[in-house]
Amino acid sequence: MNQIASKGQLRMSLFRWILFIVPITVLLGFMFSQFANSGEENRWFQSLVKPAAQPPGWAFGAAWALLYTLMGTAFAMVLHARGAPLRVPAIILYLVQYALNLFWPILFFGMHQVSAAFWFLVIIFLVALATTVVFGRIRKAAAWLMVPYLAWLCFAAVLNKEIDWLNPGAETLVVPAARSQI
Repeated sequence: MNQIASKGQLRMSLFRWILFIVPITVLLGFMFSQFANSGEENRWFQSLVKPAAQPPGWAFGAAWALLYTLMGTAFAMVLHARGAPLRVPAIILYLVQYALNLFWPILFFGMHQVSAAFWFLVIIFLVALATTVVFGRIRKAAAWLMVPYLAWLCFAAVLNKEIDWLNPGAETLVVPAARSQI
């Protein structure tokens, strides 16, 4: 029997992809962030002079949860598009930009490479932009789901560059060990 799947079956198939991909995307993002000790609790980061546009620490977690959800949904849509001519290059581009994205907090927060992290963000943006363009040729909605991520990468690059300007010796900054009084 040769039947094409119904619209309901196709929606459920996409829904299953989303249920599988989105949690993995979010979980890996937060695991790498925790591994790098990113955020406000990082003592090295606390000691840096921050730009005026720096959002509060909680905003980063909320923004990344939303961005990873949107990115994962876009990726699931492309994975679901079997037979699309650019599907394989789109998958490769997505995985490359996602892997680069996961490494950025390690470079910035873990290795304290502020200048290198800025240029790394530029590379991430270019690969994410290429990913978005290819996604758009497969599923326009998938490309639109990537747009907030591209905007956030631009904002993050501005913050990164301002932190670099405000903290010229950030790479060599040594934060004294935490003291506890007993």
